[in-house]
Amino acid sequence: MKFKNNFFWIAALISLVLDWLTKTWVVQNFKIGETLNLLPGVFHFTYVTNTGAAFSLFSQGGGWLRWLSLVVSLGLMAFALFGPKFNIWEQIGYGLILGGALGNGIDRFISGKVVDFIDFRLIQFPVFNLADVFINVGIICLLIASFQNKPTSNQRNHK
Repeated sequence: MKFKNNFFWIAALISLVLDWLTKTWVVQNFKIGETLNLLPGVFHFTYVTNTGAAFSLFSQGGGWLRWLSLVVSLGLMAFALFGPKFNIWEQIGYGLILGGALGNGIDRFISGKVVDFIDFRLIQFPVFNLADVFINVGIICLLIASFQNKPTSNQRNHK
């Protein structure tokens, strides 16, 4: 079987593997709440878990998030397999979102919580993980794609 949207699958696989490797490293080398100061007061690795969505939203009763991540992941895979050929920005964007959704979804199915560790203290930002980064970068890629190859009003009128 020949896959279309090859960069989608590559981006998804790379982001999922990187997310899994970093979370595994954190779980094996840190205790919950333990911090490694990389740039004191600015950037740390801090091992925390999150039972909710981004920024601990829905942390009470967020079990439905595992099913949401599964539905999103299956939907993205079906879209890549049976939908149109995406441009490069769309392929990378959707692939990164899939990798992030799978990374956090696997955490939720296995342990009921997500491993977070990236801690920017300079701006007092909530602790997050690479899956969150990939999802956000994927969204940025899709925004870039939305501005690519759009016909101008003159081109539309002459067709």
